[in-house]
Amino acid sequence: MEYEEKRKELVNQIKEEGIGKQVLEAMGKVPRHLFVSKDLKDYAYIDSPLPIGNRQTISAPHMVAIMCDVLKIEEGMKILEIEPVPVIMLLLWPKW
Repeated sequence: MEYEEKRKELVNQIKEEGIGKQVLEAMGKVPRHLFVSKDLKDYAYIDSPLPIGNRQTISAPHMVAIMCDVLKIEEGMKILEIEPVPVIMLLLWPKW
């Protein structure tokens, strides 16, 4: 199955958790498989954290969706992140 199809299935799964349309649309555009090692690409669209090296993980997609949804980001907003933020969230923010 192609990554785009897997990404659509993941977004549909997350949609059931009540995540807003704006976040779902952004998540449907971010290629999560590009942020994991080659041996984990087939697992990129499973709703689970995945290792990215140095004992770090890429957050589970549903957690990223919840964090973004709670922020209620709107176009033109400026966001200052003080603590480390998952790269995937940085990619989602410009999508709206």
